[in-house]
Amino acid sequence: MGKVILVTGPARSGKSEWAETLAMRSGKTVVYVATAAEDPADEEWQKRIQQHQKRRPQEWLTLCVPLELAATLAEAKPNTCLLVDSLGTWVANLLDQDAISWENTIAELLENVQLVAADMLFVAEEVGWGVVPAYPSGRQFRDRLGSLVRQLGGICDTVYLVTGGYVLNLSVLGSPLPPTEE
Repeated sequence: MGKVILVTGPARSGKSEWAETLAMRSGKTVVYVATAAEDPADEEWQKRIQQHQKRRPQEWLTLCVPLELAATLAEAKPNTCLLVDSLGTWVANLLDQDAISWENTIAELLENVQLVAADMLFVAEEVGWGVVPAYPSGRQFRDRLGSLVRQLGGICDTVYLVTGGYVLNLSVLGSPLPPTEE
């Protein structure tokens, strides 16, 4: 198994920049796994995507993977570093899955994370620090992403929290919770 790192934090905190820095430091061929699908009709969304693209080195390979993340990980070569940005967008892309399909999707993803020889960096948003959303799809998104981040964090070598202009290594500062049966 390769090295697995999770970078989490709130919006606009610098999560992606920190993950990009770690990817550059890996010394491996970097494959940027973008979970966002482009939408030419959404000018603001396109601008966000372009900001991410401008920061990345030209030699990085970019894969657009809005759905089939587990399969993409399974195909990774040992000498690569995959940077998956972001899990929140990926979860949003799959919100229409029923509970059983979602559990199967997560089980496959977590299994592949533990089997792949490539290094992997995952970027995830922290969305559960505020009020409980008033609508069902908002609660479903928050709960699914929170559960995924907890489960993934439990199998990562290192977990970072990026907030307030600082990077905190939670693997050094914190204590892991026992695994959950989600």
